[in-house]
Amino acid sequence: MSESQSSNDPTRRRFLSQSGKIAAGTSVLAGVSIPAVHAAGSDKIQLALIGCGGRGSGAVGNAIEADDGIQLTAMADLFEDRLDRSRQVLEKNFKGRVEVPSDRRYLGFEAFKQAIDSLRPNSGDVAMITGYAGFRPQQLKYAVSRGINVFMEKSFAADPPGVRRVIEASRKAEQNGVKIAAGLMCRHSRNRQELMNRINDGELGDIQSIRAYRMGPSGPLRPKPEDKTDLEWQLRNFTKFFWVSGGLWSEMDIHQIDELCWLQGDTYPVNAHGVGGRAFNNTDLGQNLDSYSVEWTFPTGVKAYDVVRYTPKCYNEFATYVHGTKCAAQFSGNIHAGDVKIFKDQRCEPDNIAWEAPKEKLTAWQQQWIDFTKAIREDTPFNQGERAAKSNLTAIMGRAAVHMGRNISWDEAMASEHQFNPDTDTLTMDSKAPFTADANGQYPVPVPGIWSEI
Repeated sequence: MSESQSSNDPTRRRFLSQSGKIAAGTSVLAGVSIPAVHAAGSDKIQLALIGCGGRGSGAVGNAIEADDGIQLTAMADLFEDRLDRSRQVLEKNFKGRVEVPSDRRYLGFEAFKQAIDSLRPNSGDVAMITGYAGFRPQQLKYAVSRGINVFMEKSFAADPPGVRRVIEASRKAEQNGVKIAAGLMCRHSRNRQELMNRINDGELGDIQSIRAYRMGPSGPLRPKPEDKTDLEWQLRNFTKFFWVSGGLWSEMDIHQIDELCWLQGDTYPVNAHGVGGRAFNNTDLGQNLDSYSVEWTFPTGVKAYDVVRYTPKCYNEFATYVHGTKCAAQFSGNIHAGDVKIFKDQRCEPDNIAWEAPKEKLTAWQQQWIDFTKAIREDTPFNQGERAAKSNLTAIMGRAAVHMGRNISWDEAMASEHQFNPDTDTLTMDSKAPFTADANGQYPVPVPGIWSEI
């Protein structure tokens, strides 16, 4: 977890902090390659965790709980303290299922290659790419080139060139039979799937508008300590910097944005515009705004909205709603819960419910891993990469519209050559950080009408 973690992040991301304080572990050596076997029947599926924060560690737990034949065998991270903490928590919680000896613990910017190389090509093994979005495209490309299945967390790229790289790698994976699961787990929610069936059967009529909210406080970036380099500080506080994560809004609200695209039949918007800003008393030294409100227009003319505010002591909401010509429905609830219901008309209130789905027996995170490992063991098609990348570009469109203060088209965003950091693939710990702070410690913040990111 970053040192300025949002207080309303999903529970799975708090995996490490809720597991107690753990002592530091051992050092890192080179990896060992293993002959390939087919992951069928009782054969083990080996996992390599690349990015050992709370999000990645929680995903390992979801995977182990989904399939008795899964074992974590390798780990990689930029920072030794984070790798060691994750390893010890996982070993404690999943005894016998986490066996990561010292020669399979890898550190540094090239560690992802060593972790992937420790897996068995075309065997069913999975590289879990759960670190930073800015690094996701190169890591996905490498895993696909090695014939290794991938689970990649959201978001998937920080800028349009990164999105295109993810699409290219995903198409290559399709050709080579490599399976890709993308961390937009709400697609696997059984309640949402049932509501989609009802929408397709016409229960809501024709969809007219979709609206999503993810409003909750997020802590500010504090001044950089003297013992941290600028590069390490930006990496450890990834949601505060566009080049690392795409920014807090793009990083987190990709879930809501993917729901909007799903509700439009996996079509993508032709245009986006929006507004956002910072409160006059804002003390955050990072790059994010305090509020974002984006409107996308889809090819049918349907409008979809996402509204965010990170200011504390304000009204909060975490839900997605869809309005049809007959009535409205709730598509998603707090922290991605499958709170799904159809209302009698357009009034979305508890006393106006026509149908409500029962509480889901499995979380969407758990169900995604069940579906993914089933596809691996039965060798059925499973590739969510391109769809996920296009939802990511939808988020980038909205972010750019707010930051730049103008309308952004899909074609313009997809063709953009803008990169927050063209040198991400070649960074070392001695590299200069892509962004520098001013004399007050403030990093660059978007100013509409002046800022450019498309």
